[in-house]
Amino acid sequence: MALFFCRLAAWLWEQLNALVTDWTQVVDAHGAVGRVPLLLDQVEREEAAEAWDELWDRLCLHGETVSAASFAALPRLAALAPACVQALELASAIVRGTLRHPDGEALLAGCPNEVTRLRELVDQRLLTRPADYNRLFGDLLALAGQYHWSASLGDFADDFYAVSCPGCEAEVTIAVGDYGCYAAIRDWDQGDIEQRSLLPAPAEELRDPGRWMHATAGRDGQQRLAEGIRYVFGRAECPACASVFNIAEAHTAASLPPALETY
Repeated sequence: MALFFCRLAAWLWEQLNALVTDWTQVVDAHGAVGRVPLLLDQVEREEAAEAWDELWDRLCLHGETVSAASFAALPRLAALAPACVQALELASAIVRGTLRHPDGEALLAGCPNEVTRLRELVDQRLLTRPADYNRLFGDLLALAGQYHWSASLGDFADDFYAVSCPGCEAEVTIAVGDYGCYAAIRDWDQGDIEQRSLLPAPAEELRDPGRWMHATAGRDGQQRLAEGIRYVFGRAECPACASVFNIAEAHTAASLPPALETY
């Protein structure tokens, strides 16, 4: 029954989109027009594995390349998402690719309600503690607008971040994982040298987005993830000049163009 209503909602979105979207002008990842709405029609009518495979290929090529058609398809994918895992995963992957498209943020701004609903659905799935929790957590970050964290945050088994020291501009490697939690200078012959232990942020002192990231991971029993977040939102000592800096701020500065920098 839930799937029926989701397909009905998707059909209604189809009718609305037909009024506002000229699909003959919307290019997919292959530079083609017109194919995406036909595939959306098909998956809204029935379970169609081949159609989903082609939608992925046209809307999120290799899991990362998005196009104008990707964002135009989001309302219809979001309408299917409550009862269709394929729709939720594809829609989330499209949002993760926002910064890979020159007009991605502007195109995404056209469907704020859909993004909010997708974020709620992903958060609900995280509560079930699925096997692919870390991937879904990355989807949640993207849907919250944290594209740089979505792209770089790992499982903290063996994570490394390259940042620039705000004091002396030295390139510093930040390691968080089984090999240690430290700042170092990376030497390609000797490895990570001049290591300095990181200073994790106390949970009660975290600020958003670190605060809600940590709270979500803790809520779902993901202790390694929660602890890693405390480190990347903590501080590091630069091995070159001994200045202490905020890791999250340095990472954000290294990951986004100046106009998009947000902590």
